[in-house]
Amino acid sequence: MAANVYASATDGGSGGDSAATRSGTGVRTAGATIDCPDVGTKLTSVPEQARGEVDKELALLDEQIAKAYQQLSEAAQQMQQDPGFADNAIVNPLQEKRGASLERIAIAIDRVGDRPEGLEALAACTVQDGNQAPAQGEGQDGAAGEQPGQEQGQAGQEQGNGQGQGANGGQAGNGPVAADFADINSVQPNVNDPRPQGDASRGSFATSCGVNENGLFNSDNIIAAPGVTNGAHHFHDYVGNQANNAFASDQDLANAETSCDDQGDKSSYYWPVVRLQNGTQEQDAQKPGGGIEGNAGEIVTPKQVTLTFVGNPREKVTAMPRLLRIITGDAKSFVNGPANANASWSCTGFEDRQLKDKYPLCPQGSDVVRTFKFQSCWDGRNIDSANHRTHVAFADAAGNCPSGFRPIPQLVQRIVYDIDAPSLQDGGRTTPLFAVDSFPEQLHKPGTDHGDFINIFDEDLMGEMVDCINGGRKCGAGAGGGQDPAPGEEPQEPTKSPEAPQEEPTKTPEAPQEEPTKTPEAPQEQPTKTPDAPQNGNGGGKPGDQGDDGDDGDDGKGGAAKPPADKPDPEPDPEPEPGDASTAPGGARPEVKATASADGGNAAEQGGGSKNGDDQDTDGLGDSQAVGQATSAAPAPSAPSRTEPQAVGEGGLADTGAQLWPAAAGAVLVIAGFVVLRRVRRSHM
Repeated sequence: MAANVYASATDGGSGGDSAATRSGTGVRTAGATIDCPDVGTKLTSVPEQARGEVDKELALLDEQIAKAYQQLSEAAQQMQQDPGFADNAIVNPLQEKRGASLERIAIAIDRVGDRPEGLEALAACTVQDGNQAPAQGEGQDGAAGEQPGQEQGQAGQEQGNGQGQGANGGQAGNGPVAADFADINSVQPNVNDPRPQGDASRGSFATSCGVNENGLFNSDNIIAAPGVTNGAHHFHDYVGNQANNAFASDQDLANAETSCDDQGDKSSYYWPVVRLQNGTQEQDAQKPGGGIEGNAGEIVTPKQVTLTFVGNPREKVTAMPRLLRIITGDAKSFVNGPANANASWSCTGFEDRQLKDKYPLCPQGSDVVRTFKFQSCWDGRNIDSANHRTHVAFADAAGNCPSGFRPIPQLVQRIVYDIDAPSLQDGGRTTPLFAVDSFPEQLHKPGTDHGDFINIFDEDLMGEMVDCINGGRKCGAGAGGGQDPAPGEEPQEPTKSPEAPQEEPTKTPEAPQEEPTKTPEAPQEQPTKTPDAPQNGNGGGKPGDQGDDGDDGDDGKGGAAKPPADKPDPEPDPEPEPGDASTAPGGARPEVKATASADGGNAAEQGGGSKNGDDQDTDGLGDSQAVGQATSAAPAPSAPSRTEPQAVGEGGLADTGAQLWPAAAGAVLVIAGFVVLRRVRRSHM
């Protein structure tokens, strides 16, 4: 039976009409997908000399699955006539191809190291019911406690009341279905961040890199499949570095342009695009990674993207190594299981409620939000690992890193979309369904959402970030984006952003006369607004959501006010204590002996670690490799990025002016009195 591309969301495609999908991939089967073991997660150790060959074979395994799924999706009639057709024509040939690839992987590793055992057992695949929830997987994350696959959202299981069963749904016939959505109002608050304790690093650093208004897309993945075109089999949005593709070298990335406001941040931030299932033929409709592989519909440009680095609730953070690569979430979690999944979906005004395995149905006036909290513990040695996971880890529920790992700034990526809740009752005909791009066999399940990051911060700017976070301040070119505070931290009024001093460079002494006891930061009631962020704008300079959960007023969606967020009133920043590290150019910097390797593989096992105030190693792992001798072609941050630390640090010009004006005024009065006294004496002589 062929699936109707729209009706499957509600009536299971039971109308019986054959329909070619709008992506041009042909008629699709109902409710079936290909389930193969994920070889990449099993390969936790691959010699550096074999890494390139192994990566290419892993990409070939993904391509084999994608082609097998396409065959399966077009074989509805044959499978109805012959129950053994799928095994004989699709699954068994796939197993043979996988076996050959696995043997080549084993040979490549055996050539320079120990031959891996048991790879041949990973060749077999099965046909899986696309409407079944995935089984608990065996993903490897190297973390304890805060496993991203926990707290799978159960609310909304009843959505659609079984509608959509028997078909994979969506514009291309491979998802989503009604059961993939949940009403955010049915979800109970479930966000529990640990409270900062002891030597916690309470600050945050925000960078503003736009919303991909440049339209930089591709279906590559330089982390997981370097040198392989269409290695992701789905389209990515890119912000920050503008040279990211499958063939970009580390030097290409270092020399690239960046969309970030602070040109010292050339990091690459990317994630799968979100599409409306409305029949639109996008630029990739007839291309691999796009419509040919079931990723169809209108690509939605984010309304807002905020990129915030936060601290650790237990201890100070150390600098990230240059070219550190992090993948968070699992693009194959539908068949792998949720062990490595890290999707979080919600709505503005409801972000204390996060969905892990459902897309949110947001009320009018509320926007869809997807959030990624990246791994925040680093092994101190490697900028990548064979399975792209074991060199980094999540902290546990109390904020502790696993043994042998040290805390680094945690990237919190928040992406907001102006998307109306789809009309599930008519299969999205009135208001279209939406879904994240995915590998074709993953059926656009919300739990497959994931994010990627490559650190290409200028070393001085990375040092600033660490000082800011460890010093308990809010800094960075994106500090006006309305980010949430660090985990467990009460919201505070942010300190002056780097651009803020430029707005009022000629402030006169009269302002302080009204409230002469205020600190330099106090007169700026809204210091987080930067010149690039309009009053109703986003971090990328586009009009839209300010990103604050508690925004009031019209957001452009029918005039409805957003639901209030459960946030306490902001508190003013504490004054810097005498011992605070300054982020001014002359401030203290971690002592470093070496930089991370830029050859795309594991960094040399160099020392690295956090220092205490006496410049002593506090974690027993040696000196940090993160910010050493400059190897980047990236320019140093521009002068405006230095003005913020001067304003909030010790002995800045603003402090001097605020403290000396009473003395200056007194001196003027004394001189004036002396002149008057002399004139009076002369008049009586």
